[in-house]
Amino acid sequence: MGVCHVIHCTHETKSVTVLHVTESLAHVIPRSVWHGWGDPAQAHPLSEASWRFLADEIGSDRHELSPPVPLEEVVLAPSRLAGRGPGAEARAALADVVRDEHVHLERTWRVEHAGGKSYPDLYRLRTGDGSSAPDAVVVPGSAGEVAAVLRICAEHHVAVVPFGGGTSVVGGVGAGHAESPAGGAGAFTAVISLDLRRLDEVVAVDPVSLTATLGPGLRGPEAERALHGHGVTLGHYPQSHQEATIGGYVATRSAGQASTGYGRIDDNVLGVRMATPRGELVLGGRAPASAAGPRLIDLVVGSEGTLGVITEATLRVAPLPTAKRHAAWAFPSFDAGVDALRRIAQTLGPGAMPTICRLSDEDETRVNLTLAGPTGRRLLRYLSAMRRDRPALLVLVWEGTDQHDVRRRRRAAQVILHRAGGRRLPKQVAQAWERSRFSGPYLRDELMDHRILAETLETATTWANLGRLHAAVVRAIRGALEVEGRRALVMCHVSHIYATGASLYYTFVTPQAADPLAQWRQVKTAASDAIVVAEGTITHHHAVGTDHRAHLAPELGEVGVGLLRAIKTELDPAGILNPGKLVPEGRGSRGL
Repeated sequence: MGVCHVIHCTHETKSVTVLHVTESLAHVIPRSVWHGWGDPAQAHPLSEASWRFLADEIGSDRHELSPPVPLEEVVLAPSRLAGRGPGAEARAALADVVRDEHVHLERTWRVEHAGGKSYPDLYRLRTGDGSSAPDAVVVPGSAGEVAAVLRICAEHHVAVVPFGGGTSVVGGVGAGHAESPAGGAGAFTAVISLDLRRLDEVVAVDPVSLTATLGPGLRGPEAERALHGHGVTLGHYPQSHQEATIGGYVATRSAGQASTGYGRIDDNVLGVRMATPRGELVLGGRAPASAAGPRLIDLVVGSEGTLGVITEATLRVAPLPTAKRHAAWAFPSFDAGVDALRRIAQTLGPGAMPTICRLSDEDETRVNLTLAGPTGRRLLRYLSAMRRDRPALLVLVWEGTDQHDVRRRRRAAQVILHRAGGRRLPKQVAQAWERSRFSGPYLRDELMDHRILAETLETATTWANLGRLHAAVVRAIRGALEVEGRRALVMCHVSHIYATGASLYYTFVTPQAADPLAQWRQVKTAASDAIVVAEGTITHHHAVGTDHRAHLAPELGEVGVGLLRAIKTELDPAGILNPGKLVPEGRGSRGL
């Protein structure tokens, strides 16, 4: 997840220290607030310069406050697991398994599990709409309890929404889409959120084989703290790192900011245990490679809780880095920077790649440097004097366990960057980005307080198609937002590179319309349609959830969709697992 990279630089002197792979983790960050993101103590107000800039760019009014309603004013339907009847029977059976104190019907628990962190999720809660809240939150304490809960829910026709850190930005953890199983034939008895926070154990760490087996409820900072004690790291740092869990990483096929160096989560999953209504699925973990049939572990990675509940994951880890180098470069255009990254990806190979590569397009570069204050504006003037009137800014980080190797990798990349027309900038530019790289979601909360829509989306494609896709999505976003006299900031950066292509990550900011949810749906649909037509993937690392579900079928094809539905039916015949997510709708799609 990421929002508002645009304003990162404004907090350069005030931002909290983020969790780098070489730092010890002194504390565990509290669970996020119900109407926003993370630990409120880490939120910092936007500067006066930022507000003036937004006023000039999009006509925003910072004084038009729209704070979230109080928790007690969020409207909840009565829990169907309370009182008497079928729901009460299901609740009693669940309490027998996990104990009564771990079956929560209280308002706070239900509201905190009423959705993830997408714009629609947060907007609904902030305005008092708790319609996506579950009837109860069940917190199992073991893999055996998870399996028993699924058996009970299948028997009592109770839908189950697995819940890790609650950071989904694609509608992946709300209960509002779990009302009509079996293609609309009847309703569930109830919907529970299955919170996996108690499954947070470090099962095993093998620093010789460089593997670690972890519980799904273990959050990113907690996992790194445990791994650092063994001299290793997972190296997985999505912007949701402070809140997201190991199970969530695997279930959503996550990518982190350092995945160019350490690999995406799907590159590093070696084994999994998953509870399903049909029984436990145990896959992988026996050997580094195998030819024993299709790789069934890929059914689990990216399954988003629709096929089963991950209860354990064995992951590849890396030696804890002891050396780090930063660099920043400016290119005369985004296209020139993209070409430089392509040369790096296709020339250096996996072992010599930078750990982090982040290239901002011309608009994101202009916004970031303008908001960086006098230093950033001087840098823009300097680049203009160097005939870079519309520069594209590249941030690079290298990590490793050998100083000489890190320097060698950096020099190899710099030769390519220079030949591609890049101009080297002070390394402090990259260091400033790194210090504030987890702060974006806090900024979105403040913008929402002032009736400003701030959202992101991402995709990926081949190098040959990247320019066409980038232009098409920018046009679609602007066309959907710049109506009724409104203006918008639309920015993009490359966040991950591969030998064959790269990802594109968009941020857009605009004043809210009279109906913000309709406004959001319009831009989301327009951008998704453009991605499909321009042959990008509908999601590079944010998963499918409900938001991308309607656009998944063109990517999978008719046979692929049928196969996914068949697997769903085999593992979850009653259709209780995270209904309405991931699996495209269609005739005969029972329980989807």
